[in-house]
Amino acid sequence: MNFRIILSGKTGFLLLLIFLAASLTHKSSAGESGDGPAMLIRADDMGMSHGQNQAFRKLIETGMPLSVSVMFACPWWKQAVEILEEHPDVSVGVHLTLNAEWKHYRWGPVLGRSAVPSLVNDQGYFFPSRALLYDNDPQLDEIEAELRAQVQRAVDTGLQIDYLDYHMGAAVETPETRAVVEQIAADYDLAISRWFGEDYSNITYSAPIGSKTDSLVSRINRLDSDAVNLQVVHIAPEQSDMNDLIDLNEFGLSDMAGHRYHELQALLSPEFREALEQNQVRLVTYRDVVREMGLDSMERPEIYKD
Repeated sequence: MNFRIILSGKTGFLLLLIFLAASLTHKSSAGESGDGPAMLIRADDMGMSHGQNQAFRKLIETGMPLSVSVMFACPWWKQAVEILEEHPDVSVGVHLTLNAEWKHYRWGPVLGRSAVPSLVNDQGYFFPSRALLYDNDPQLDEIEAELRAQVQRAVDTGLQIDYLDYHMGAAVETPETRAVVEQIAADYDLAISRWFGEDYSNITYSAPIGSKTDSLVSRINRLDSDAVNLQVVHIAPEQSDMNDLIDLNEFGLSDMAGHRYHELQALLSPEFREALEQNQVRLVTYRDVVREMGLDSMERPEIYKD
């Protein structure tokens, strides 16, 4: 489907849904059809916490076409499912999880620590970083078993699952694990994020707190008309359990809650809506991409080629 954004005052989206005049391909036909570039918003980490879920609810209720990546290994995944059951148009992905990065708030494998001992620390939690995980010599069969368990948990909810992606990149760290993810995707007839030649950006993640909206608008003003433009975002409400979380990794952002709240505000801002309208941006989801391009069009991106 093609989604033309029509500005409706200062609040909310009015979305007129019309069929695509031409299929989405690696070389987008947007320019030929007179439409603007295609943009796919992938919002990561739903199910991680109650606060995260409330931010997702707020964003979803705008009606904006979204691809939402759920962490089915995290404590709040069931609440995420309840929210998504109310919004079947949202494209749902499994955020394959092999890390738990927060101080005082940890999680472990769906299969339990005894089933996949090489994936966890001595307390049974996932390691906070890719480096620590792979320093522990994780066994490939255990990685595959755990990732399959997460996907099966997602499928068993009854939600339509459209795609896979990977929390902190851990599940695609090596050629062997990439092959595992590709095989799981094939077995479940799922897409893999970034395997469609997307023009990837997470520019709003590390942008200064006061510049999130400007960075997002800047991105929209220079979208590639010859690709699906993937914008990855991380969101949180202003006051929630996120405010008490501290990243255990040195490379983590300070005031993570503030960063995520302002990413949400950027997506809800009139400046964002106006930029979409001015650039005639077509918001699409992974469900749309799969429908128009087909799973057979997937190819491992250059960044992950062996």
